[in-house]
Amino acid sequence: MNYALWISVAIFAVTFGLIIAEKLHRTVIALFGAILMIVAGIIFGFYSPEEAMQSIDFNTIGLLLGMMTIVAIMETTGAFQYLGILSAKKTKGNPWLLVIALGTVTTLLSLVLDNVTTIILIVPITIVVTKMLKINPTPILMAEALLSDTGGVATLVGDPPNIMIGSAAGFSFNDFLIHSLPVVLVAWFATLFTLKVVYRKEMKEKPQNIDKLMKMDEKEAITDRRTLNIIIGVLILVVGLFFIHNKIGLEPSMVALIGAAIALILVSPKKDPQKIFEKLELSVLVFFAALFVIVGGLENSGALDIVAQYLVSGADSNIVLTAVIVLWMSAILSALVDNIPFTVAMIPVIAALQAKGLDVNILWWALVFGVGFGGNGSPIGSTANVIVVSKSEQTDAPITLKGWLKGGTSVMLVTCIIATILIVTFSDFFNKTTVGQTMSENHGSVQENVSEEMLKKE
Repeated sequence: MNYALWISVAIFAVTFGLIIAEKLHRTVIALFGAILMIVAGIIFGFYSPEEAMQSIDFNTIGLLLGMMTIVAIMETTGAFQYLGILSAKKTKGNPWLLVIALGTVTTLLSLVLDNVTTIILIVPITIVVTKMLKINPTPILMAEALLSDTGGVATLVGDPPNIMIGSAAGFSFNDFLIHSLPVVLVAWFATLFTLKVVYRKEMKEKPQNIDKLMKMDEKEAITDRRTLNIIIGVLILVVGLFFIHNKIGLEPSMVALIGAAIALILVSPKKDPQKIFEKLELSVLVFFAALFVIVGGLENSGALDIVAQYLVSGADSNIVLTAVIVLWMSAILSALVDNIPFTVAMIPVIAALQAKGLDVNILWWALVFGVGFGGNGSPIGSTANVIVVSKSEQTDAPITLKGWLKGGTSVMLVTCIIATILIVTFSDFFNKTTVGQTMSENHGSVQENVSEEMLKKE
């Protein structure tokens, strides 16, 4: 198994290095790395094709596919142009005001919607606005990606890892509002401040076509009001189902696919939907599937388990120091691999400590902040990041790795420092028994919750 571990790490490192180098397209190299991981797994006996298929998070893939379909239909109605003109007129094209306005909308949506859904909805508007004003879209797109990740940390439903951790730890929706939301509020303002410093030159750009813009009537941008009304109704239905999907036993992916199916049957029941599907970012879906397969190989070889065990090895002697280590290592590793697989590896380790009677609530919150804020550290740290980078290729200033590190890594460091200070300062508060369940109630159910959640994610 030592051979398996080092081979899986080598395949991951080389693949990730080539993605960073940007010499080859990220989807192509990720797919090649995934196939190489499966072949190595077969040869050395640590990873089978069946296990590779199980490692793909089809909930994430389905969520992306469903929401991309709905958004692709909406694009044909002129709705994004309408919102773009309206946003630009309200801010008079000021780049900094656009960052605040669109960033705030993104954050608020991320509190109640998955950040992937939020990004898919908001990015097309941004591209329309920046093209119209002939300003650099990078600061605004980066703000939306980073604030969606940051805002998603605040609630139980804002980010997939939160749902998994909340299930395993017994945290309720209110627990996240009490413990996580205050930290996110501080991190949110710090993120905006950091972005203003990092992109100070871009913020001084003077937008063009302002006079022409202010004379435009945004209502004239709507080209198909019937289809728009249908899509608005579908979105209301989808958002409503997102709020109650746990109670009715539907995964978010199924909610999004139901919405897509309803939209297609109402908008294009007889026409070939090929033109709609051509607008979908299928390369993004393949990229994510390949990443899940690669990280699944790391998990099966035992690499992620070793890291997880190391992180909590000193929990008995100093729980606060362990929480700090968990937070920072989670953040760093979540920037390198998608945060969902790492969360899956960490949950059983912390749950085992909890089952022994150790008060580990602070470790759960450290994991929440680490995987949430850490995702901002790289372009592949979260699903939202990948979508933003992919969409930026439609502009004249696509986001490069260097460009991402300039803004994203800075925000990651600042927000993780804030989370560390707050966790250490208020360690008793973060380690107290949760509102959702008492510790004794948790002991009997935590392992079952972990197993069920891991099976769902597979």
